[in-house]
Amino acid sequence: MKGLKTVGTLLFTGALLAALSGCEKEGPAERAGKEIDKAMEQAGEQAEEAADQVGKQLEQAGENIQEAAKDDGGGN
Repeated sequence: MKGLKTVGTLLFTGALLAALSGCEKEGPAERAGKEIDKAMEQAGEQAEEAADQVGKQLEQAGENIQEAAKDDGGGN
């Protein structure tokens, strides 16, 4: 009886280890997901950089308008 219990325990442990080792392998879906995540992160960074650039240009345009208004005498 004791030997049968030991064999059962060993089989269960082996099956559990086999199942857990299978979870560690990265399949095509996981790789694709990582690539999508990477692409989205890069797109977000590029969008942020573009927004910063547009903000700087708008700020410069505002300063140019203010300077032109001063040179014009305030529109009077």
